[in-house]
Amino acid sequence: GGAHLASCLLGVLCSLWLWGTVAQPGTPAPTGQSPGVPQLQFRLAGYPRKHNEGRIEVLYNGEWGTICDDDFTLANAHVLCRHLGFVAATGWTHSAKYGKGVGRIWLDNVNCGGSEKSISSCQSRGWGNSDCSHEEDAGVICKDERLPGFKDSNIIENHVEEVRLRPAVSHANRPLPVMEGIVEVRRRSGWAQICDENWDSRNSRVICGMLGFPAEKRVNRNFYKLLTQHQQLNYWLHSVDCRGHEAHLSLCSFEFYKGNTTGACQGGMPAVVSCIPGPLFVDPGPARCGTLAPPSQRVRLKGGARPSEGRVEVLKDGEWGTVCDDRWNLVTASVVCRELGFGSAKEALTGARMGQGERRQRPGGPGWPRLASGRAQLGLGFRAPLPPAAIPVASRQGGHLP
Repeated sequence: GGAHLASCLLGVLCSLWLWGTVAQPGTPAPTGQSPGVPQLQFRLAGYPRKHNEGRIEVLYNGEWGTICDDDFTLANAHVLCRHLGFVAATGWTHSAKYGKGVGRIWLDNVNCGGSEKSISSCQSRGWGNSDCSHEEDAGVICKDERLPGFKDSNIIENHVEEVRLRPAVSHANRPLPVMEGIVEVRRRSGWAQICDENWDSRNSRVICGMLGFPAEKRVNRNFYKLLTQHQQLNYWLHSVDCRGHEAHLSLCSFEFYKGNTTGACQGGMPAVVSCIPGPLFVDPGPARCGTLAPPSQRVRLKGGARPSEGRVEVLKDGEWGTVCDDRWNLVTASVVCRELGFGSAKEALTGARMGQGERRQRPGGPGWPRLASGRAQLGLGFRAPLPPAAIPVASRQGGHLP
C-alpha cells in the first residue's frame, strides 16, 4: 500500500527554458509492429540548414514531435530521408545540432536495417516512450537527389519555430530580457512580422509564455502604429488564432502570406506584445503595477538542477505529495509553470526523471489531483527569462536562453 505518487518532473528552466513534452500512458507496441500505425508525415526543421538537412520531425496521431539520437545510425537516416523524398542519407546529427524541437519526442532507440519502407517497421521503444530531452533531438542530412515521382516537397518557409520581441528602442544599454515589442518570427532570410488583424490577449499570452513570462498586459498600440508606419515591414503570418493554453505559437492556428507581400496587412499593423515578469525575475523593491504576486506556496519543484525544473509536488493538509503522470502533457505542465511565475512549459517529463518523491501516496480525496499508486513520476521544463544580471550576451535577441 501507499506507493509513491507519480510526480510531475516539472522542469521549469527559468533562466533558461526547457521545451518539450510527455509520454502518455498506454504507449502502443514497439514500432516493429507497423499494422495499425496511423498515417505518418515527416518534415525537416531548425536553423541554420539547407533544404536537404535539418532536425527530423514526424507527425503521429495529429501531433508533431522529434526523434531521440540514442543509438541513432546512418541506416535510420536512410529510411527517414526516403520518407522526405530523397534517395538516401549522407549523414546524421546528434545533440540537437539544428536546435531543440517542440512537443513530443516520439521515438527513441530506433534501430533500422536501412531498407525498411517505413520508420514504423524499425525497432524502437515504441511511440511516445522516451527518456530523452529535446537536447538529444536527431537530425538527418539527405543526399540532394529526389526520389522519382515523389510529390511532397520539404519547404523550409512553412514552419514557425523561433519568436522574439523587437523593442521600440534599442536595448543595448537596457537590462534584459525584453518584455515588450513587435512580435517577430524567424525565417530563413531573416525576421518577419505578424499582421495583428483580430489579434487578442490569448495570442499575446502564448507569445509571452514562449519567452518565459507568465502573463501579458495591454500595450499602447497607437504608439507602435506611429512608430512603424514609415518602417519597411516584412509580414509573414496573419489570422493568428490561439486559444491561450498553447505552449508555442506553432501550435496555434494561423495563415502564411504567399508571394509578394507589399500590400499585406492593409487593415492592421505589426502585432505588438507586452509581458509581465514573474516575481522571481523582478528587481527587489516596492511592489509595482504590472507585476505578479509571489508564486504559489502550494506547488513546488524538487530534485531539479535549477529553480525552473524538477519533480512537481503539491501541498495538501500540511503534507507534500507528488502527482501521477497520467495524461501529463505540455498544456497541463504549463499551468504549473505559470502558477510558479514562469512561462509556458518547455518540456513535460514522465518516468520519475527527477527522482521519486519521499512521501507516501495520499488517498485521492476531494481536492487532490488524481493519484495512482506505482505509476512513473512526472517532470517538466518551464521557460523563463533570466534575471538581468545573469543573462548572457547570446540571449539578447529573444530575451531567453536557447
